[in-house]
Amino acid sequence: MFNPFSKPEKTNVRLASAALRVPLGLYILNSGVGKFGMGKEGAEGLQGMAATGIGAVKDLDAEKFVKALAAGETALGAALLAPFVSNRLAGAGLAAFGAGLLTMYFGNEEMTEADGIRPSPEGIALSKDAWLVAIGAGLMALPSK
Repeated sequence: MFNPFSKPEKTNVRLASAALRVPLGLYILNSGVGKFGMGKEGAEGLQGMAATGIGAVKDLDAEKFVKALAAGETALGAALLAPFVSNRLAGAGLAAFGAGLLTMYFGNEEMTEADGIRPSPEGIALSKDAWLVAIGAGLMALPSK
């Protein structure tokens, strides 16, 4: 029976960790690797979208920005998949990455309903990034090895 005050079994922690880390790690790794071959037009589009959340991005060269983003996503995906990277470190990276993505969501008025929180039809794809922050927090909350 589940008791939140009892010490978790090592097997349960490992299973929870793997269930959170493996699917996201594979998804983010694939996304990062896929960006390495992006052309100039795609890079400019991605940079323009990112600049709505983090204004300084617009001052960067679009192709260098996408290569840096690809490297960052690839590194995060690999960290999530690497069993020697602690849950806390992987979770912190995931939460920071998700928070960065949410800046685009909250930085674009067309992404949210009039209340500024609920997603509009255009914002549904970005609003899901709140899950990344939540999963990152969950990984950080798991007991250490």
